Amino acid sequence: MRAGGTFLGLAAGLFRPSAGEVRVFGDEVRGRLHPDAAFLPQHRPLYANFTVAEMIRAVGAMNERWSSERVEEALAAHPEMHPSSRVGSLSQGMRTQLALALCLGRLPKLLLLDEPMSDLDPLAREEFLRLLLADVAERGMTVVLSSHSLGELRDVCDHLVLLHGGEVLLSGDVEELLDDHLDVIGPADDGSSPPGTVIHTSRTGRQQRALVRAPGSLAAGWEGQRPDLEALAIDYLRARRTSG
Repeated sequence: MRAGGTFLGLAAGLFRPSAGEVRVFGDEVRGRLHPDAAFLPQHRPLYANFTVAEMIRAVGAMNERWSSERVEEALAAHPEMHPSSRVGSLSQGMRTQLALALCLGRLPKLLLLDEPMSDLDPLAREEFLRLLLADVAERGMTVVLSSHSLGELRDVCDHLVLLHGGEVLLSGDVEELLDDHLDVIGPADDGSSPPGTVIHTSRTGRQQRALVRAPGSLAAGWEGQRPDLEALAIDYLRARRTSG
């Protein structure tokens, strides 16, 4: 199982940790979802033969705290998703929007999303993020999501935790992490070294490129720029693979 999926499964109470404990809002997670949390797994647990209305009623019946009104508000932007429509007849984007709306019906303070946009086209991604961010702005909900497409999250996430094989490679405020690193290019054969702590380096002909942390002043012949989020993550993953 993927590291991000494992972490979210632990936080959602789907299985127990092999060591230590997981707490949500100060309460230890013991085999069940915290009442103030909602979880959307990657496989989207929807019943294809149900109508949209039946799906909403079924999920509502399984939750003590439930707001059908919140679900309807979340789906208001999609009039084509008629209550009598079969879930199996909906597009992948519409099914994901429905699954998110059902999560929001729990009125969660914490929303756990496992690869929520992995199978969405660009328009569906934009609609998904619009709905998600509107709820965050309105209710102050915290969102923890796993994704392999960091580029699309650059303007959405405040905090990054980069996991690989159960190990935390990098963690911190996104803007602070980007400010603390530099993507530099310089000569490979003149004996000079990149400034700061080198995370990963590569050579192409007479040039070398490096991702450095806490960079100092650049020596003559070196150029640098702030990395983007995806490049930052990729270099940390490459460094981990190279080291072992």
